[in-house]
Amino acid sequence: MRQLEKTENLTYTIPMQHSSPGKGEKSESEENMKDSAMDRKENQPETEVILHDPVFAPRRESCRKVTIPSSLRRCRETGRIDAFRLQWKPGDPNPPHIFWDSDVAKVLEGMAEMLMLHPDPAMEKELNDLVDLVVSAQQKDGYLNVYFTAVEPEKRWSNLSDHHELYCAGHLMEAAVAHFRATGSRKFLDAVCRYADLIASVFGPEPGQKRGYPGHEEIELALVKLYRTTGEKRYLELAKFFIDERGKSPNYFSETERQLSPEQLPNRQAHQPVREQEKAVGHAVRAVYLYCGMTDVAVETGDPGLLNAAIRLFDNLTERRMYITGGIGSTSIGEAFTEDFDLPNATAYAESCAAIGLALLSKRLLDATGGPKYADVLERVLYNNGLSGISLSGDEFFYANLLEVNASTPEHGVTCRRRRKWFGCSCCPTNYCRFLPQLGRFCYAASADLLRVDIPAAATVSAGTYKVRIDGNYPYDGAVSLTILRGGRFTLSLRIPGWCEHFSVEVNGSAAESSSATPSRWTMTREWKSGDRIELNLELKPVLIYPHPSVAADAGRAAIQRGPVVYCMESVDNPGIPPQSVILPADPDFRLCRAEGLPEGTVAIRCGAKAEFSPDSALYRKTPPRFRDVDVCAIPYALWQNRGESSMQVFLRVAPPEP
Repeated sequence: MRQLEKTENLTYTIPMQHSSPGKGEKSESEENMKDSAMDRKENQPETEVILHDPVFAPRRESCRKVTIPSSLRRCRETGRIDAFRLQWKPGDPNPPHIFWDSDVAKVLEGMAEMLMLHPDPAMEKELNDLVDLVVSAQQKDGYLNVYFTAVEPEKRWSNLSDHHELYCAGHLMEAAVAHFRATGSRKFLDAVCRYADLIASVFGPEPGQKRGYPGHEEIELALVKLYRTTGEKRYLELAKFFIDERGKSPNYFSETERQLSPEQLPNRQAHQPVREQEKAVGHAVRAVYLYCGMTDVAVETGDPGLLNAAIRLFDNLTERRMYITGGIGSTSIGEAFTEDFDLPNATAYAESCAAIGLALLSKRLLDATGGPKYADVLERVLYNNGLSGISLSGDEFFYANLLEVNASTPEHGVTCRRRRKWFGCSCCPTNYCRFLPQLGRFCYAASADLLRVDIPAAATVSAGTYKVRIDGNYPYDGAVSLTILRGGRFTLSLRIPGWCEHFSVEVNGSAAESSSATPSRWTMTREWKSGDRIELNLELKPVLIYPHPSVAADAGRAAIQRGPVVYCMESVDNPGIPPQSVILPADPDFRLCRAEGLPEGTVAIRCGAKAEFSPDSALYRKTPPRFRDVDVCAIPYALWQNRGESSMQVFLRVAPPEP
């Protein structure tokens, strides 16, 4: 392998979405594909995003101080880290698990991402010591997996559908790339390259190779990261093989491994070749990781057909199978999608890892096409289900994110009404270690001649010759100001969210027209000077959001939303008013107020309503219901259950409008 210098922190900047093609014209993906790389392999400037907003910045800081240290401690206490010493012997207690490697890898990736934001010699030393331990477990042939080295070495690659071998490899690759970018050390990177080379020798289309692919997708996107870091094309080719081979006949899982019946194949997205799939099916996390890999491979290989397949699946997912909070996966059975419009609230699964995966997918498709719908979904996920899975303290987690909870309802499994410190399957807590440090990367994309503001969270962004400070209290306030701290000639592109009905932009105190014909973007190219100010005002008002009538769980109900933030009614703020008893008026008198007991600046919403009550304890009666006037309070869904156990509901009953 050729020697590398430490790579820059590349940001892949993509042109804006084109209008719909006419007859004989190229599709959106084909039109953008040739430019979508936009000099990725050239010397792009390093982009730095320092958040100082009221929502993301505190979460990122709690990740540094609490989430990463507490997850490391749990990994040590549960034996996940010591497992890499390969000292476990048959008969010993606490054997390594098939997915433990991935938990440790995600924490290492989070440490590396955090070091790029906040240099910390103590954390860097701890990270390097852990990397030394992980690499010490690598076998002579390059193999690196604790379970199949210490517990069942004779069963390598024997059960791809269930045993997470390739999934764990993918997370190790992502961690190694992040470690290389953070420290410049090649030790971890070289180790995973040896592992990837071994995998490439085992799997492929040549005689004697296995034509299998992972049951839990992840390695596909990781191999593309490895390719982008090293330039070794065989890693991209292996990612493409895993994607193109999936679902082909003879089916590897049902006919070669014989691990799954044909009826079980959709849960692994292996029922059809990916280019033929029409609906998001099966395990929700696996699905969005697959679609991420499809998008990455499509962009790198210039394959519009594969990109269109990812877009088609994204559309089905977000238009028919996504909760208003950005959650995906409607059942705990298989942690999976079910049918179009089947979105139960009290039994929602909406796994935290799935929300993180949807954010990753939305960002990729936004970068690949510039389409505004991807930014809208990305923002919905980040401000709602993406943060609801972790407490404000940074060390308690939801695995499943319900949209309706009765505090007296018994808990079962990981579907719980209160966050927990850890889970036997702790993919979600460890995933937050690497997700939260990257929040700034979701908000901004930059190159030497373009700053794309997708989510105007307060931050300082620098790339190339320019540096810009963004101020405001978004998403609780729609007034956003941008100040040029260091100028230069570049294009400033401000996203106008799909939820925003009215907006204005001023440059140095004067109204400024966009140079873009796209209504979802305000764009201006000029020689920006230090001290220039741009004022963006997005109208923020509370509204009722009504579901499609086919969503049976929400018949006669609506949710409260203000900007990108979805609200819920929590019993902490509404003592003596059960959420299920509330009936909002069709035209509520929404009033903004302070959210008690939540971070300073959090906006709550109050309004008058009716509450149904029973005059006696009869289960059924002939008399019609009775109502009383109440004033109810709603808070951001992402912040519920941070003030003790409570009942909660997102979709509330709404009175029909007066004739």
